[in-house]
Amino acid sequence: MAAAAETVKSTVDKMTAASNVAFKDGVEKTLAALNDANAHSKKNLEAVVASVTAATKGAEALGAQAMAYSKGAFETQVAAAKSLSSAKSVQEVVELQTSFAKSALETYMAEMGRMTETVSASVKDSMKPLNERMTAMVERLQAAR
Repeated sequence: MAAAAETVKSTVDKMTAASNVAFKDGVEKTLAALNDANAHSKKNLEAVVASVTAATKGAEALGAQAMAYSKGAFETQVAAAKSLSSAKSVQEVVELQTSFAKSALETYMAEMGRMTETVSASVKDSMKPLNERMTAMVERLQAAR
């Protein structure tokens, strides 16, 4: 009987030790996964902050361009109005107005090209950190398969 009790005690001790090891391994794996997820989330947040910062810089640049263009256009219009008011004939008025309209349109088209480039660069810069995080996520998922 003593031998049977000793065998049962030995078996229980082995099962308890194995359960403790399995529980400890499970907790360690869970903590490692949580730490990994936390690091991944931190990198995602950093990417969002970098994206918003780049977008803000682009918006500021675009706003500065728009203000400079508006100021220049206003000054050009004032100068054109002065020229028109000093015209001595209808033909001179038509010539001045035609010249002003052509110049204003060319300036507008050039400015829209510059603004388009600014917007394009801003979108590219603001999407870059997010694209990098998405690429990292896809690579991580592919590695898990």
